[in-house]
Amino acid sequence: MIITVVAISVLILLLGYLFYGRYIANQLQLNNSNPTPACQINDGVDYVPAKPTMLLGQHLSAIAAAGPIVGPIIAALWFGWLPVLLWILIGSIFIGGVHDFSSLVVSIRHKAASIGQIVKDHMSRTAHILFLSFVWFALVYVIIAFTDITAQTFKTVSAEVAFGPGVAVSSVLYIMLSIVMGVLLYRFGLSLTKATVIFVPLILFIVWLGPRMPAFVLDFMLRISTKQWDVILLGYCFAASIIPMWLLLQPRGYLGGWLMYLTIITGLIGALFGGFDIQYPAFNVEGLKSIASGKPLFPILFVTVACGACSGFHAIVNSGTTSKQLRRESDARLVGYGSMLLEGLVAVLALVTVMMIPKGDDILKEDPNIIYANGIARYLNLMGISFNVAFPFALLAFSTFVYDTLDVSTRLARYILQELLGLQTKIGAFIATLITLAVPVLFLIFTKEKGYMVAWPIFGISNQLLASLALLAISVWLMKTGKKAIYVIIPMVFMMIVTLWSLVHHLFNCLPCMFTGTSLKPDMIISGIFGIVLFVLSLWLIYEAIKVLVFKPVKNDVSA
Repeated sequence: MIITVVAISVLILLLGYLFYGRYIANQLQLNNSNPTPACQINDGVDYVPAKPTMLLGQHLSAIAAAGPIVGPIIAALWFGWLPVLLWILIGSIFIGGVHDFSSLVVSIRHKAASIGQIVKDHMSRTAHILFLSFVWFALVYVIIAFTDITAQTFKTVSAEVAFGPGVAVSSVLYIMLSIVMGVLLYRFGLSLTKATVIFVPLILFIVWLGPRMPAFVLDFMLRISTKQWDVILLGYCFAASIIPMWLLLQPRGYLGGWLMYLTIITGLIGALFGGFDIQYPAFNVEGLKSIASGKPLFPILFVTVACGACSGFHAIVNSGTTSKQLRRESDARLVGYGSMLLEGLVAVLALVTVMMIPKGDDILKEDPNIIYANGIARYLNLMGISFNVAFPFALLAFSTFVYDTLDVSTRLARYILQELLGLQTKIGAFIATLITLAVPVLFLIFTKEKGYMVAWPIFGISNQLLASLALLAISVWLMKTGKKAIYVIIPMVFMMIVTLWSLVHHLFNCLPCMFTGTSLKPDMIISGIFGIVLFVLSLWLIYEAIKVLVFKPVKNDVSA
């Protein structure tokens, strides 16, 4: 029964937070007497102290997005649900949670510096440039994949009903609502409690309103092609990357967090009380290879599940935006470690939407967002909510999660490019944002439909490889400051092995397409080039870390 799987998963994640989270907190020696960068600087733009509940919502919606939904669903279709479930639980507690918690703490101990700056401080300037370059490439792939996933959602048609246009209208209203909330919070002094009471019901109202807008509005939305939506969404990313965080990112993230909570609660209620049986096979492998895709279970499982168990993107969010908003050090356990375990729960609930479907059902041929929305709609149907309301709600929740990652990713990529190119001015911010978004625009315009499926394999690999490199940098910091590092080193070694192994596997599939004219494919060429660049950058960074630890003396420093 699905109820048993979900109940055990919740219990394991809760025990992980209580016991292993406390262990990591003790190792990192959290101390509220140390002022955080958000309180020290508090410039009203990037450095803004936030209440833990508000920051948790914003951070969770920024890191979760479509990753813990799309990844586990694809992996379950390929390998069966049991290997995916085990990796989500083990990975989120002992690898992803450690990665997120420690990356947030190391950032606030370095005045909210990025992981790239920490690499520079504790390794070398060469390593710093290499790491920032790797991160920028990885973020570009995040933007490519999630922009196109959202665009596909806006074109969704199910049972001959076009739900996408209504979801698109609701999404536009959601962004406008977030801006109004930000103005009321930070310019008119509206309390967060009152804002929550007002704006959370308004989100539910716009979910209902979107599909019921006048026909000419919905027809206009329907006429917008997927490629046009890609460009529109990237235009949104540009604006969201430039304007102050309080105006959009914080309130939108907070409201997105509430949508995330509502979706989690819906998933829990449906899974625990819906009486659904497990129908999809626990294993879909033969000789440790996927029956559905022919891909090997090891190491492809780990890079396909991606964000549901561990994500290098989280380190960039932690050290890019969240560390600039953390009010006190003790909040790092809830915001850093707790949010990763909540994301693990999101991944489990996404996995359940596959588990309840019998193998061979037509719905399994749909995109992951449709499978997920179908599952959430079935849960809401148990509560008496019609499919025509429930399905758009699930799709809006899905696209909202992606919005939160898109604008955060663009802002972070802008920070990195400004740091790399020395563009530390307002004009420099515009230039860095334009350069960052130019690559996704070109990629999505010149690839075929569903460009996110082209981008997903290399996205998963680069994301997990980024996690291993972030853990490498944190390990160097811990060892150079005389702290125990074994709880970081073991996850780092494991992630390094499986991701480099996956990258080699990916390159062997791409190289024939790159060098033989008979099967020349532009998407495979792009993926192959990106893969080679990431592989070289990774090996070079590992070399730089070994060089620092072996040939330079370990010493304590004030940033410990």
